[in-house]
Amino acid sequence: MDNRCDGNGVNKACYYMNPEGKSRSPSAIVIGAGFAGIAAAHALKNASFQVVLLESRDRIGGRVYTDHSFGFPVDMGAAWLHGVGKENPLAPWIGRLGLPIYQTSGDNSVLFDHDLESYALFEDDGRQVPQDLVQKVGQANKLRHETDEDISIARAIKIVMERHSDLRQEGLANNVLQWYLCRMEGWFATDADNISLKNWDQEVLLPGGHGLMVRGYRPIINTLSKGLDIRLNHRVTKITWGTKGVEVKVNNGKSFSVDAAIVTVPLGVLKAKTIKFEPRLPDWKEEAIDGIGVGTENKIALHFDKVFWPNVEFLGLVSANTYGCSYFLNLHKATGHPVLVYMPAGCLAYDIEKMSDENAAKFAFSQLKRILPDANEPIQYLVSHWGSDENSLGSYSYDAVGKPREYFERLRIPVDNLFFAGEATSIKYTGTVHGAFSTGLIAAEECRMRVLEKYGNPDTLEMFHPAMGEEAASISVPLLISRM
Repeated sequence: MDNRCDGNGVNKACYYMNPEGKSRSPSAIVIGAGFAGIAAAHALKNASFQVVLLESRDRIGGRVYTDHSFGFPVDMGAAWLHGVGKENPLAPWIGRLGLPIYQTSGDNSVLFDHDLESYALFEDDGRQVPQDLVQKVGQANKLRHETDEDISIARAIKIVMERHSDLRQEGLANNVLQWYLCRMEGWFATDADNISLKNWDQEVLLPGGHGLMVRGYRPIINTLSKGLDIRLNHRVTKITWGTKGVEVKVNNGKSFSVDAAIVTVPLGVLKAKTIKFEPRLPDWKEEAIDGIGVGTENKIALHFDKVFWPNVEFLGLVSANTYGCSYFLNLHKATGHPVLVYMPAGCLAYDIEKMSDENAAKFAFSQLKRILPDANEPIQYLVSHWGSDENSLGSYSYDAVGKPREYFERLRIPVDNLFFAGEATSIKYTGTVHGAFSTGLIAAEECRMRVLEKYGNPDTLEMFHPAMGEEAASISVPLLISRM
């Protein structure tokens, strides 16, 4: 095989002779234009690959969606940066673009994405729960010591309460405990009955606490996607892979033949098997797809003409069970806009998705009225449907009961010239935007190495890497972090 490389530096094109005797650049298809897919395509393009990015929606971003219907940005999908500091893989981009971050908590814990003093919890009659009671946090470590078996968080709490009478909660205290469980369900996007006691807190937490992207995530997506060959409304139906390359077929009848493919579609879509793999994926890969949990958390954004609620980061309604609890994010404190975002998860989220958008917004407002009886009617609303959207079929992944955490890594591992990326393939940063971003870069590098090792001259491999461009020189740009 006659290999020729044009130039001596990074991002110069490497060509090789194909069977017809014509030189061409290595090629790849990236499936899914979310954060992982765009990061992968961006990196491969900088490594001089011919790259086409296929997206089933009529927009880019995937489960990151910044809506401007209110006249200002509201993230209806991912909104937080978990790990507000330079260690976060997205920090160079955020710093270079000058995007402000509102820090909701300096605590790096899995559960608390807000500092405790920012909580304002209310009873069903509108009375505020005393702050000292709010700050009595559950005995999560105690739960794990009660059994060697991996059981659900809900079952573990029940066992502890039965065995330790001094930890039992009654009345209002029990309702506050249920609200904390409700918040945990929001973090994992599923009911406490499904959350693994063994693995619920095993992800890597970056320092700096948690923060909201004040202007939304869209500016990063727009910047990453510049110059990419993106085909919208291209729903992939079949991927044929093997030693001779990869053929990808789309619902509009088109097909693409390339050296390799990177699959970044959401886990819910992989579970639904709407994409046929030929030959079928190995058993160990399918076992990982089936074994990782995927849950739903939705957002109902209510836009008001003025602020009438307390100046706290969120409002909560406590109840005797998690299904009856409510959580409202106060965007006014972070962005200055009079918006409250109701965020149901698990079974409640699925039930609300069965409603029309109008009725869903009415339901969210009815929950707010239980907290603040004199609340004004919203002037606008937005409703997400991540669980029923055929392009996502869920919000993000979680550790299912009785399933090994290694499944996340198994989902990431390549199969010949098929590579996988996305938040569900990140064993370190599961369920996060920076997790998706990181795995996109990893998949791009693995794809580059595989293609050039197979078709190119291994001696030239060090000349090529998926450089991310200008941001490499922007690492020292400080993040704009505020706390009002």
